[in-house]
Order: sequence, then C-alpha cells, then structure tokens
Amino acid sequence: MTHPTPAHGAGCPAVPLSGDRFHTDPLGLYRDMRRDRGPVVPVELPGSIPAWLVIGYRELHQVASDGELFPRDVSLWNQWGNVPDDWPLLPMVGRPAPSIYFTAGTEHRRHAAMVGPALEEVDPFELRRHSEELADRLIDAFCDRGTADLVAEFSMLLPVLVLARLVGFPDADGAQIAKVINELADGGPGAQQAQISFAEHMFKLVAAKHAEPGDDVTSRMIADPAPFTDEEYALDLMAITAAGHLPTADWIGNSIRLMLTDDRFAAALSGGRHSVAEAMNEVLWEDAPTQILAGRWAVRDTTLGGQSVRAGDMLLLGLAAANADPLIRQDLSPRGSGQSGNSAHLSFGHGEYRCPFPAQEIAEILARTGIEVLLDRLPDIDLTVPADALVRRPSSFLRGMTSLPVSFTPVRTTGGHL
Repeated sequence: MTHPTPAHGAGCPAVPLSGDRFHTDPLGLYRDMRRDRGPVVPVELPGSIPAWLVIGYRELHQVASDGELFPRDVSLWNQWGNVPDDWPLLPMVGRPAPSIYFTAGTEHRRHAAMVGPALEEVDPFELRRHSEELADRLIDAFCDRGTADLVAEFSMLLPVLVLARLVGFPDADGAQIAKVINELADGGPGAQQAQISFAEHMFKLVAAKHAEPGDDVTSRMIADPAPFTDEEYALDLMAITAAGHLPTADWIGNSIRLMLTDDRFAAALSGGRHSVAEAMNEVLWEDAPTQILAGRWAVRDTTLGGQSVRAGDMLLLGLAAANADPLIRQDLSPRGSGQSGNSAHLSFGHGEYRCPFPAQEIAEILARTGIEVLLDRLPDIDLTVPADALVRRPSSFLRGMTSLPVSFTPVRTTGGHL
C-alpha cells in the first residue's frame, strides 16, 4: 500500500479529509493547514486511503496546467488494490471510462473536440428564455403560499430542468431526470441505482436522436464527423449534465444565501441586478460550490510544494483553499469585497481539464437568470431561520445547503391565480 510522505517528517500524520470545520469554517481550516503543512497537504480519505490536497494557488495552477505530468487519468492510481467496490467516494473519483470526464491526453482531446462545439452552439438568448420559463414554472408552484425551501423547490431543480431541455429531453421527462440526478448527487443508498437509471435515460435519448435529430446538444454531438459509440455519447451526456447541474444548483443557492444575509447586497432584493452578478462572483471566491475536485494522478515521482509525490499518487485540487491563498489575496475576510469583478478564481478549474468555457457561460446565464426571475417576482424574500442555523451539505468536496427556508408576500402565479 502506497502512502504519501508526511509533510513534516515521519511523525506527522495525514489530515483526515472529514470533520465539521469543512462545513462551519473552511477558510479557517485551510489557513491552519497552510500554516502547519504548507501548500500541499498529506490527507487521508475514508478507508485510510491516502492522497495529497493541493491548497496553494501557485501549486494548484502548476498541477492543473501540466496535463502531461498530472493528467486526469484515474487508471494511474496506485491505490486501486485498496479501494473496495462500495467505497463512498468512488462515484466522485470514478473508474476508467470512455467519456470526456474520465479520459486523458489524446483521448480526452478527442471527446472535447466533439463536446465543445456542441455546447458552443447553445444560443444564449434561447438559454435565457428556457431559464426564465422554467424558473417561472418552479416559482408558480409555491409563490401563492408565502413560504418555500429555495433549495428543494428551486435551486436543486432549475439547472437540471434547463440542461435536460438543452440536451434534448422532452419537458415531460425533466422532473424524472431531476429526481434521478439529485439522488445520484446525494450519494445515499439509492445512488448506485440512480446512476443506472441516469445511464438508461441517456442511452434512450441517444437512440431517439439517431432516429429523429433536433436542435439540441445530443443531435449536434451525434452529427460530429468523428466516430463515437453510443456508449461514448451517453457517458459524455451524463458528464455534461451531472457536472453542470450540482455546482450550478449550489451556485444559485449560495448566491441567494449571500444576498439574504449580507447588507451589501440588499439592493439586489429590490431589483438591483448588478448586485446579482457581484454576489455570484463573490460566491465563486468565498463560497465555491466545488471546494475540492478529484483529481489528478502523478505520472512519475516528482516534487510539489516541498512534498515528495510518488507515481500514481492522487492529487485533490483544493479550489476553495487556493482561492483564499494569501499569496494572491489582499483581503481574506469571509465577505471581503476586494475581489469584486475579479474572475481569477479557480472555481471552474484550470488548464486542459477545466470546465469548458461554453459550459461556464451556460452555467452563468442559467444561474443569473434564475436568481433574477426569483427576485423580480418575490422581492421581499426573508430567511425564516437565523443565518447560522443554515445547514451545509455533509461533504468536504461540495459546498451547498441542505435547505434555504424563506418567507415572502404571496403573489399571483404567471397564470394569474393567487
């Protein structure tokens, strides 16, 4: 069994990648890690599986920029002999598969050359229209009630409904796709069955678009002249939808939370749309939906941040920690405005395996439109619990809330019913 070399000598144990501080005080936790261990930290995952957590901005930039030395090639992992089939992080880390997310080098670029153009052709005006229409539909379900859980009833539904429409599912299938992908994201006892069901939906979609192409991402992927199998199409669609849904859902939820709990964004609640963009950008710096991204694997023995990394070691990208690195930050306060308008954060990743630019634009338009529609229709939203009572998702990798209970003055539905 291969263990990473401890940071400060043989007596220095690896840091367990778990605990309440990931949810209650992540910036303080990363600050302590940086002080005690440096920019590259030996960590221990469930089941005593070792890895490296890269929390330095420069070191993370180096890893993400060097796809030859640190590819996203899970087949290189030197721990496969120690990973049980039911390992809880296996869905997040993944196994070798012919998809854009689980291939490296030339094969990854082949998939990216097919997926990227299909996403680029998403019309931003159509995307905004879809986002507005589906946001209105979700809000109609609770707007006359005067109360809502904006996680369960809005942010965790809107992205997957929009993405399902973009890839080519009929609206009638949207709710089921949302249910399946959220079960998959929860990582609970139903996650494996949800993954099977998710794949079945995608294979059916590919078959339907072979028979009857349309103006959608799936049809454009199939029309690409490069040869791909139906399995590859389905796996790429699963990657696009899953990777696009949960971070966008948490981006929406975390941005709404910020605007409801920080006086600087009070204007947004009365139609100040510029404040929506500012809040969303601040969330990417201070409260990024993806805190830690798995991962990269070292092709050979090397040194990083003063640590001896061995061939096959897994490196976890500490995106949130790197965003807070004092080497690139002038203001480390939890809600500092020093990064307003600065998009040099690493919340979308970096380098060859970053979130594709068209996907970033889709997420930004979707999230911003959804928040603007919500605030336009319900301008007097208030939290119904103290801000410090909001519960974060129990994950060191993902940062979102389990619920966001609010109240507001009841309003008519778009159909005019109150």
